[in-house]
Amino acid sequence: MSDSLFSLPDPIAIPVQGQDAAYPVGRIFCVGRNYAAHAAEMGHEVDREAPFYFTKSAPNAVLTGATVPYPPGTENFHYEMELAVAIGKPVFRASSAQAWEAVYAYGCALDMTRRDLQIRERNKQRPWDLGKDLEAGAVFAPLTSATDWSPQDGTRIHLSVNGDIRQDATLSELIWKIDEIISHLSGYYHLRPGDLILTGTPAGVGSVKAGDVIEGGIDGLQPIQLKLGGAT
Repeated sequence: MSDSLFSLPDPIAIPVQGQDAAYPVGRIFCVGRNYAAHAAEMGHEVDREAPFYFTKSAPNAVLTGATVPYPPGTENFHYEMELAVAIGKPVFRASSAQAWEAVYAYGCALDMTRRDLQIRERNKQRPWDLGKDLEAGAVFAPLTSATDWSPQDGTRIHLSVNGDIRQDATLSELIWKIDEIISHLSGYYHLRPGDLILTGTPAGVGSVKAGDVIEGGIDGLQPIQLKLGGAT
């Protein structure tokens, strides 16, 4: 094989609680409108026939604690607090039991969104990439092994901006549960280690500005933080 013309930055690897080795980020799948209250605040009804997805690029992911610039091209930059599911074994057309067995770990994540661009493109029936797949647009906290933590209906998921609570819900509000998402998505992709699934955000999303500090958590998992610097 010939030498490459230039080198590309390596995607991040997410620390795992109690492990020396980190989890390398491969593909990032995101579930849209998976909390009914969030769908309603965005002006949509929930599609209960099947979950739907968008993706984020692995090189656009960062780790918790980062300070990132306010992104270009937007005047309405939103946070979305999410539960991330890390796949740990290959799975295709998974049953519910196989879906659970494929989960390696869980963690807190942020799906950062240029909401004005997402809405503009959505209204024109165009892809959401400009709104969703942006640099530093996927943020991950350290993962916790599935042997040490599992999602429960009463588990709290929350987010604050500069100390003010903006999102506060429980995982019971997930429309499509973890095994249902993996079973469905694995009917279209051969899921493999390195794949991460962001499972959706509760109601209460909103805009942030340069200088804001975003902090989120899910009971029992490592918290997440992101600080916004000035515009690029």
